[in-house]
Amino acid sequence: MIPIIDKVTNEKALQNAVDRFKERKIILPTFEQQRNPDLVPDKIKNQLKNIGLWEINPLNLFRITWKNEPKEKGGLYGNVNHIELPKEITGVNARIVLLIGKWFPTGAHKVGAAYGCLAPRITTGEFDPTYHKAVWPSTGNYCRGGGFDSKLMGTESIAILPEEMSKERFTWLRDEIGSEVIATPGCESNVKEIYDKCWEIKETRKDCIIFNQFDEFGNAAWHYNTTGKAIEEVYNLVKTDKTKLSAYISATGSAGTIAAGDYLRTIAPQVKVVASEALQCPTLLMNGFGGHRIEGIGDKHVPWIHNVKNTDVVTAIDDEDCMRILRLFNEKEGHEYLKSIGIDQEIIDNLHLIGVSGIGNLLSSIKTAKYYEMTEDDVVITIATDSADMYQSRIDELDAERGEYNNVQAVKDFEKCILGCAIDYTKELNYYDKKAIHNLKYFTWIEQQGKKVEDLNQLWSDREIWDKQFNQLERWDELINEFNERTGLLKEYQ
Repeated sequence: MIPIIDKVTNEKALQNAVDRFKERKIILPTFEQQRNPDLVPDKIKNQLKNIGLWEINPLNLFRITWKNEPKEKGGLYGNVNHIELPKEITGVNARIVLLIGKWFPTGAHKVGAAYGCLAPRITTGEFDPTYHKAVWPSTGNYCRGGGFDSKLMGTESIAILPEEMSKERFTWLRDEIGSEVIATPGCESNVKEIYDKCWEIKETRKDCIIFNQFDEFGNAAWHYNTTGKAIEEVYNLVKTDKTKLSAYISATGSAGTIAAGDYLRTIAPQVKVVASEALQCPTLLMNGFGGHRIEGIGDKHVPWIHNVKNTDVVTAIDDEDCMRILRLFNEKEGHEYLKSIGIDQEIIDNLHLIGVSGIGNLLSSIKTAKYYEMTEDDVVITIATDSADMYQSRIDELDAERGEYNNVQAVKDFEKCILGCAIDYTKELNYYDKKAIHNLKYFTWIEQQGKKVEDLNQLWSDREIWDKQFNQLERWDELINEFNERTGLLKEYQ
C-alpha cells in the first residue's frame, strides 16, 4: 500500500531536529500560513521588512507563498501574483491569466514543492538534519528550491541536474547555497540519468535521503492545496458574472504543478486540465522521446504522482517557438515592436516575468483556447513557474548564434510563434488514452525504480488514494505546530 505520512517514526531523529532548529532559531511555517500569510505573526512580518527575498535567513521560510509583495527586499504580502495578457498579444478571445513564480525565494515556485517534501519528514523524525543530507534530483528549479529550503532548515543538500541546464542554476547552487552539485549527462529530457545517479547515492551513501520530486506526494499535495487555492483566488479576482473557469494548463514536469488541477476540479467540475510538453519529446502525446530546450519540465517518463485520470488534454509545443518568444519578450527591439502594435507599456514591462516553461504554458493556453473555440467569457489560467531572469545566459547564447535582434525578426516571431499558434499536436484524452499513459509508469517505476505493481494498480483503480495523498496537509500542520511547540521559538513572536 502507498504510505501516508502521519506519525512520528523516529523520536531520536526528531529530537535532534528540534535541538538543531532551536539552536539556529528556525521556525517552520504551517501550510495554512503559506496559503494565507495574514496568519503569520506580526513580529515575524516586522522582521521580514528588513530581509531580502533570497536572503539565507530562516524567516524566509515564511515567504514560501504565492502572495509575496513583488519586491526584492523587505516586502510583505498581498494578492496572488499574476498577470493577464490581452488579446492583442495572445490572438485569442479567451482571457489568459498567468500566476507568477518570480516572487518566491529563488525566483521559482518549486521552493514550495520542496518544502512540501522536506518539512513532513523533519517533523516525523524521518529526516535528521544533524546527520542526513537532502538529495534533490531535478531538471531545473526543484533542486534550487530544495537547496534553499535545506540551507534555511539547517541541513546540507546535494543537487542533481543535467549538465546542459542554464549556467545560472549551477552558479547559484554552488556559490550562494553551498550545495554539492552533481551534473548528470544530457539535457532537460535526460531524467533516467538523474535516477541512475540517485540509485548510486542510495547504495553508497547511507547519510543521504533522496527527495525525488517525481514520486514525492508532498510535491503534488503542496500544489493541490497551495497553487490550486491560489488559482481559485485569482479567478475570483478576474471573473465576471458571465465568465467560467474553462481550462488550467500546466507543463507535466514532475506532475506537482498539474496537481492543482485536481483541486480545481472540486470547485469547477467542467474545467479542462491540460498537460503541456515539448514537441521534441512528446511522451504523453505519442510515447515520444528526444531532447529539448524548455527547461524544468522533465520527460521521457510519466511521473509516479501524476493523476492521469484527471488530465483531459495533452498539447506539445515546439521549443524553437519558446526560444524565439523569449527574445521577443526580453529584447529591446521586441519591446519596441510590441509597443508599435498597441500593446500597453505596463504589459510589456511585465513580460520578463515569464520564463521558458511559462512561454510553453502560454502557447498551450492559446492552443487550448483555439481548440475549444473559447470566447471572452472563458478564463484560462496557467503558470509562469519562473522568470526570464533565469535565462539571460540563454538569451546571450541566442544573440551570439543568430545575431542581434531586430524589428524584422520581432515581426516574424510574433506572427509565426504566437499568432500562428495552431491546434496541431493537441489530443483530447478518452478513458483508454488515459489508461495507456498511466500504464507507461510501469517501465520507469516498476522495472527501473523498484516500486510494486500492486501500488501502480492502486493508483489507477483506487478512487480514494489520490484524495488521501492530496489532503495530508491538515495533519502535517498539526505536526508542524507540535514541532514548533517543542522548540519554543514561536513564543518570542506571540
